[in-house]
Amino acid sequence: MENQHFKNHARFVIGWHYITSLAILALFIGSIINLVHAAKENLYSASLICLIAVILGFIFWFARAFALKAQDRAIRAEENLRHLALTGKLLNSKLTIQQIIALRFAEDEEFVALASKAAAEGLVPKAIKTAIASWRADYHRV
Repeated sequence: MENQHFKNHARFVIGWHYITSLAILALFIGSIINLVHAAKENLYSASLICLIAVILGFIFWFARAFALKAQDRAIRAEENLRHLALTGKLLNSKLTIQQIIALRFAEDEEFVALASKAAAEGLVPKAIKTAIASWRADYHRV
């Protein structure tokens, strides 16, 4: 596996992000076309196909959103514990979840200082990630 760093840390799964999303989009567009051109006796089934496409779109979106929300909560707890172990204090309450998620890539040596800087200066996640000198890979992100 390639070493993880700022430029390659985002994870895209071809089957999920591209194939499944395009298939659902094609189903939705096709179902709308089918509905528009449906004869009166096929209107009910064409409407149900549209409804199925919409439901699949919601499932696609929320399956990802719910998994990320759960993982974000776990990351917040892990990074709070790491900060507590290193400093004896919890993370600054001014830090947003997105900042904490970005901080997880910092090695212990720079984590505490970068967390303080992020809270004091309100650094955006991208700025936090680019400020990391020694990248701590996370290969288990959803």
